[in-house]
Amino acid sequence: MAGLWRSYQVLMTKYPWTVQLVTAGSLVGVGDVISQQLIERRGLAHHNVRRTAKMMSIGFFFVGPVIGSWYKVLDRLVVGGTKSVAMKKMLVDQLCFAPCFLGAFLCISGALNGLTVEENVTKLKRDYTDALISNYYLWPPVQIANFYFIPLHYRLAVVQVVAVTWNSYLTWKANKM
Repeated sequence: MAGLWRSYQVLMTKYPWTVQLVTAGSLVGVGDVISQQLIERRGLAHHNVRRTAKMMSIGFFFVGPVIGSWYKVLDRLVVGGTKSVAMKKMLVDQLCFAPCFLGAFLCISGALNGLTVEENVTKLKRDYTDALISNYYLWPPVQIANFYFIPLHYRLAVVQVVAVTWNSYLTWKANKM
């Protein structure tokens, strides 16, 4: 395990952006597999591989780039490493970024699932508030720790590891028709 972590650190030093995108896409995919197998109990024979591929593409092309960029912007907006700065970053993250990101994630998922604009709006009205409330149960303490203890270039990875559980919930929510 220590060797794997060292390899990850070397790759993060050489190719930080690529590693962040691959990590995000892979872990969103893992979240979808967990959702289909443990939450929805589909069984391997009924696993929707296309759905997992769609969710992974959202991770590669939306989650990774957007969250990775957001952390850089947030570090410029709220400067420092104290506990109060970590609290301010968490508040900006959870009050400004999270609601927009969550709405965009659900809309992109709906579009990739072939929903019309009207169906997507209906689904968003049905699921958004519940998903946002669930977000507020999980993410504030995670983000305070992330902003206080974790260097910028590892934050996306830390969030994505915690997000395996969150992604399982989100992919279930995004694909619940």
